[in-house]
Amino acid sequence: MKKISLYAALMLAMTISACKDNDKPAEDTTATEQPATNVPAPAQIPFSLVTEYPHDATAFTEGLQMVDGVLYESTGQYGSSDVRKVALATGKVLQKQAMDAKYFGEGITVLNGKLYQLTYKEKTGIVYDAKTLKQLQTFSYPNAEGWGMTNDGTNLIYSDGTDELFFIDPISFKEVKRIHVKDQYGTVTRINELEYIKGYIYANQWQADLIYKIDPATGNVVGIADLRNLRQQTDILALGQATDETQPEVMNGIAYDAATNKIYITGKNWPKLFEVKLDN
Repeated sequence: MKKISLYAALMLAMTISACKDNDKPAEDTTATEQPATNVPAPAQIPFSLVTEYPHDATAFTEGLQMVDGVLYESTGQYGSSDVRKVALATGKVLQKQAMDAKYFGEGITVLNGKLYQLTYKEKTGIVYDAKTLKQLQTFSYPNAEGWGMTNDGTNLIYSDGTDELFFIDPISFKEVKRIHVKDQYGTVTRINELEYIKGYIYANQWQADLIYKIDPATGNVVGIADLRNLRQQTDILALGQATDETQPEVMNGIAYDAATNKIYITGKNWPKLFEVKLDN
């Protein structure tokens, strides 16, 4: 369901809304609702727009990461997926490695000089040399789908669209542990693109302009940043208004520059990339 048009997905979601009670963001809760878990209510993380940069409006962004001043991005769609290096200031693609047409590119992360990438339904991960983007090897994982990816400096961490996050060894690719993402109302699903920032996992949620801050030890959501009005501030098409996948769709892409303590975000087919201030 992740890759059909957002409009179609929203129509489908209306028919299964009764199954989505645990996915509603914090702002939808009311005073009469009672917590379903012993997880404390997450803090509301304020955000401010710092600046904006050009972004390839044809990039169906699935992963974003800043490492040593280099902005890496992965894009999706069968037949047009790739991994690339991008000039932050201009949005120009500096280097690109196209994927085989049988693959739909998903989340990426860079660790120890290697770039790791998931694929959507192929149960295959790809490892590249981070400098040259030359493919080094592939690996497999059991999940039906691959979504977002990050790392904690030791293990790779990935999502599959459920409430689970999986930690795997970057050499053997064996699972080290997994956590269930939850807030005070229960499980939180549709966890998408990931970034590891100062000991926490920051995550997009598919079909929501929200960023969740997740404790990697417990899976508890400890903070939520509501970025819904970013679109209005920056003239990005409102969520749900895209009529096809050539128009701006969901927010998807979080990159953290540890050297400058800056956070960058973008979305699928967004013509802009933004530096934002959260709690960094």
